[in-house]
Amino acid sequence: MTALNESTVELAALDYLRQLGWSTAFGPSIAPDSSGAERSPYEQVYLYGRLRDAVARINPDLSPSVVEEAVKRLERAESQSAMAESFRVHTLLTDGVPVEHRDADGAVRTIRVRLIDFEHPANNDWLAVNQFTVVHNGKKRRPDIVAFVNGVPLVLFELKNLANAHATLKTAWNQIQTYRGDIPALFTPNAMTVISDGTSAAMSSFSGAFEHYAPWKTIDGREVVTNKLALEVLVRGVFDRHRFLDLLQNFVLFSDEANGLVKRVAKYHQYWAVNAAVESTVEAAGPGGDRRGGVVWHTQGSGKSIEMLLYAAKIMRDARMGNPTLVFITDRNDLDDQLFGEVFAPAEILPEKPVQADSRSTLRELLRRASGGIVFTTLQKFAPDDRGDVNPVLTDRRNVIVVADEAHRSQYGFADSLTPEGKLKSGLAKHMRDALPGATYLGFTGTPIESNDKSTVAVFGDYIDVYDLTRAVEDGATVRIFYESRLAKVSLDEDASETLDDVIEEISENAEADDATRAKSKWARLEAIVGASQRLDIVAADLVQHWEARRSELFGKAMIVAMSRRIAVELYNRIVELRPDWHSDDPDAGRIKVVMTGSA
Repeated sequence: MTALNESTVELAALDYLRQLGWSTAFGPSIAPDSSGAERSPYEQVYLYGRLRDAVARINPDLSPSVVEEAVKRLERAESQSAMAESFRVHTLLTDGVPVEHRDADGAVRTIRVRLIDFEHPANNDWLAVNQFTVVHNGKKRRPDIVAFVNGVPLVLFELKNLANAHATLKTAWNQIQTYRGDIPALFTPNAMTVISDGTSAAMSSFSGAFEHYAPWKTIDGREVVTNKLALEVLVRGVFDRHRFLDLLQNFVLFSDEANGLVKRVAKYHQYWAVNAAVESTVEAAGPGGDRRGGVVWHTQGSGKSIEMLLYAAKIMRDARMGNPTLVFITDRNDLDDQLFGEVFAPAEILPEKPVQADSRSTLRELLRRASGGIVFTTLQKFAPDDRGDVNPVLTDRRNVIVVADEAHRSQYGFADSLTPEGKLKSGLAKHMRDALPGATYLGFTGTPIESNDKSTVAVFGDYIDVYDLTRAVEDGATVRIFYESRLAKVSLDEDASETLDDVIEEISENAEADDATRAKSKWARLEAIVGASQRLDIVAADLVQHWEARRSELFGKAMIVAMSRRIAVELYNRIVELRPDWHSDDPDAGRIKVVMTGSA
């Protein structure tokens, strides 16, 4: 029986790669001091012979001098920041290297030299090297496997001994952190890192925290594979040559965030959902399409906003869509600001900068452009204003895509409804269709569409990809939630008890919808009971006691949801009376804050 050790896992990974069309080599056989040397010295991480040959092959009309200049541009650092350099190199790999070239007539023009052939995977050089030694400042390190495309080291594998109980995914991740400090040059061009203990396997960008490393659980995108080792599924799922180039070009994301540049790699459910959405959109927007792009249902916390960003980046570059216009709609201003400001605006992957339409007139102006554009707005911009003014036809182009966040929500008002006067009031779907008659509609949602919700399906179509809570918890994308019933004991006086009984009876017996006046009155009476001073005193004390007891044993945060804004403020005041040091007038300081949402 073959011994289970680190070498066994390493050789298995190399075998999987060979089956996918990768060549393999033993590190010492191409090392600087070997007869088959492909680099010199050990500090060098690129295989320049392969790189020059590939660039010349991919760009056959270029002179050797232009090829050489492109190679030099790749290795010539322009920043002291490791992440900035990683972004620079990634951009050159995906977009090409701009090089000034003098034509035969003496005119100088800039040409873009392609380093990788994304259209024809076989036209590239694919090599996986095990035991690849790198030296930096006297420190020698030897990663298990380094995978090269055209001589550029794009992937690092750190594999641990299956039979060693102390060799875990975490120890593999720790080893990568050591490499980052000791041999930083290897990580400048690195697109992703893979860790495995022989049983489990996960991947992320090299800057990802351990909890951001995720498994890759499907090979073809249709079924989760459970009858193969996790490392085999990951290698076959990611390193198919066509799929790997797709990941490199469209699913490695840099964002310029508050704490600096951040690098991410899509997880498997994000990759397959985005590609399904792109293909569904192209089909729906085509001459025979029904303009319903479908619905992506990915549970809350699984990275839906990142999926929307990656979708936008890929569909904007898809030649079949002819430079489309994307319109992202939400049902609240705060959600619009969040999606735009925290996800899209900082992203470096988009072909053009997104803009927010803060008024109906701005929306009209943005959507009348001839092509292109990523526009953010709220659904209210499409509804008639107080004077009944509706949007005219803004554009009848078929390459307009409307993307709705939380597409299931009733607030969108897709269905027609009757007014109190008995008149038919058109739903939002009609107003959007009137303004954008040729648009295709795509929905993203974190919760399933209800079975009786016919209007959402009528606008967007059926599910095109589902990633439910069960799978998200299994993958570690969403934390498991445990419910503990906890009721603060409150005694109500006789009047309050009678009022509560009346409200409950009214709710139970009244089968027909209340008018606005009765609804407000009923709410006010119930809110007064829930927000009674005596009750809030007891609830505040119980919350503080429960929080402090839990916090002494566990890390984490807490969220308190109140029935109304008044109750939220009153409860806050009582809590800070009990714990004054939790309060601060500074929005960025203190331990407790009140957050109120508002409609658009």
